[in-house]
Amino acid sequence: MTNRPNMAARRKARRLAMQALYQWHVSSSPVNQIEAEFVADHDMKKVDREYFSEVLHGVPSTLSELDGYIESFTDRSTSDMTPVELSILRMGAYELVHRIDVPFKVIINEGVELSKLFGASEGHRYVNGVLDKLAQTLRATEVSAARQPRE
Repeated sequence: MTNRPNMAARRKARRLAMQALYQWHVSSSPVNQIEAEFVADHDMKKVDREYFSEVLHGVPSTLSELDGYIESFTDRSTSDMTPVELSILRMGAYELVHRIDVPFKVIINEGVELSKLFGASEGHRYVNGVLDKLAQTLRATEVSAARQPRE
């Protein structure tokens, strides 16, 4: 038996968390209220609920830290970003900082896939570039090890 999380359940948790963060951003509703609505409105049986809840509560509680990281690698302020891109970038930055158990490549890939699904037509390129730069800073050792040629 392995302790590895179910990847499909984790992917669904990220998708719902991004949508919930988007809703939080545009509506300014309390996070607990948004979480309750998502649990009531979505089939959560095959969702990593713990991960969904952690990300949904973790992003707002570390918002200034995350936005600081994001703005240091972009050409615009977070207030000038689309709510979809911003929600994905905040979630990715949160995972890079607080979930070191998740490989940086997974975080970048999931962010790109979410932006292809929900974002503007070329938004995934922007998300990819910003998350890649964040990973190089926040996960420098992991990124460096991944880019070393194998013997």
